[in-house]
Amino acid sequence: MPELACTPGQTVGPFFHLALPYPGDSQLAGDGQAGAIRLHGTVYDGAGEPVPDALVELWQPGPDGSIARRAGSLRRDGETFTGWGRCATDTAGQYSFITLTPGTAGGRTPFFAITVFARGLLDRLFTRAYLPHADPASDPLLAALDAARRTTLICAEENGGYRFDIHLQGANETVFLTHCGVAG
Repeated sequence: MPELACTPGQTVGPFFHLALPYPGDSQLAGDGQAGAIRLHGTVYDGAGEPVPDALVELWQPGPDGSIARRAGSLRRDGETFTGWGRCATDTAGQYSFITLTPGTAGGRTPFFAITVFARGLLDRLFTRAYLPHADPASDPLLAALDAARRTTLICAEENGGYRFDIHLQGANETVFLTHCGVAG
């Protein structure tokens, strides 16, 4: 059997706002849940302009470091932590999640795993948002980056939650990662 060549991803939109959002998609935890925080930010393009049609996905462990493994993350009940969510940016390029602060999973420095889909991207982009007091020496990725690039992966504390802006290109470009053979 001949080996089939891989084909590139395609830009087919932006149609993210039409098919992918669903009720409660950005609520990994309930608003009133103990420890609930807000992770939010703005997605910027290479010219520093907000991207009004991006989609941000968030993956993370719970505060105790456990990974949510229950089926049904699309069915939100307002109380159960799901560990996964999705948020379309608004007209100002902003996104916002209600979640819990991630704990240490498998001895790793806590972080939010983020995936970005946006117009003009052939494939999704992967990045991480580390908590403000992350110790660079305790994480291989942070330790491998020079200090200026490392700052693009650190959240800012804001109003009892965290702010994490994502720059797709330019002088403040966020560090993007390769995941499972997908270049980012």
